[in-house]
Amino acid sequence: MGKTLDVARDRAFDQTATVLPAEMARGVYMRNAPSLAALKLMHLMIATAGGRMADDVRHEMRLADIRKIDGMDNHTRASLTPLFAELAAAVLTHDDPEKRVVTIGGLLDEARIDYRHEVSGDLLVSWTFRSMFRRMAAESNHWAILDRQTVFHLGSKYSVLLFQHIASFKEYDHITGKTFTVPELRAVFGIPEGKIKRFADLNRDVLTPAIAEINQLSRLTLTATPNKIGRTVASVTIAWEEKPLEGKRSTKAELDRPKVGRKARRDGTAETVARAFPASGGIEFDQHWRDLKRAAGCNMDNTMIADKFRAWCAGKGLALDARNIEQAFSSFCTKVGRV
Repeated sequence: MGKTLDVARDRAFDQTATVLPAEMARGVYMRNAPSLAALKLMHLMIATAGGRMADDVRHEMRLADIRKIDGMDNHTRASLTPLFAELAAAVLTHDDPEKRVVTIGGLLDEARIDYRHEVSGDLLVSWTFRSMFRRMAAESNHWAILDRQTVFHLGSKYSVLLFQHIASFKEYDHITGKTFTVPELRAVFGIPEGKIKRFADLNRDVLTPAIAEINQLSRLTLTATPNKIGRTVASVTIAWEEKPLEGKRSTKAELDRPKVGRKARRDGTAETVARAFPASGGIEFDQHWRDLKRAAGCNMDNTMIADKFRAWCAGKGLALDARNIEQAFSSFCTKVGRV
């Protein structure tokens, strides 16, 4: 039995981190790479299974447990069904150089969504892992401990795939970088043959945005250095280091902020002037405040939520043009929730 399961059992009650077998974190999705939403569901499934991920048993969780996770979509039976189909279709290839064995298999054997009590909003989701994943987990002696809040807030599947790959090396203090050939890098990102052929496109559309997002939302700072043979990029060295305490505080503050405007803040194009909340009327025709409300999972009438928030601000002595008015509105919508 490998050490990875022992680590997963020790962290069974840690809701902030997911223990992922390094073999899975470094796995290459050769075909049918899952979407961002499916990858987040996969991480939640593995975290839920924890130390029992190698057991030939059926794991389960309720829809309410999925919905309450910040960064996950407000899923329904209709939205979960295609995600499980994606996970079942993903083909994972793992090459073990020490054993000189290549294994081809997948993650998901069967998933079930029990919706007998759907009217009350109570769905039971259950699944079994395929033998390849169970054997991989059972034999694994190396693991990646991923910050769950980071994974669920990343906005690109490329960011998730790169982050889990790099995190699998954090167990080794002496490893602070890795060089990927361009084909290896394409494989890490699950890019099929015939897509994004030029390195310039791969760098612009995939690698650079993924690193920027990981740097904004994780405890790590990544840098990428192209290595050329002549005028051709033959490989890329990705180095990483832990952020200092102040950097980790800034990351935590960003994770606690609404995701609306996150890309602008990452790109340095965010507005520096605080946006005032409307002094009267609703927010029906104000996309910014409606996006904040929707991101917080609130479905109250737009006029009603505006009136209630203004009354709340008045009671707190908070000006509608205060610097933190957006955060205050987002938090207020989160507390109001769905009605």
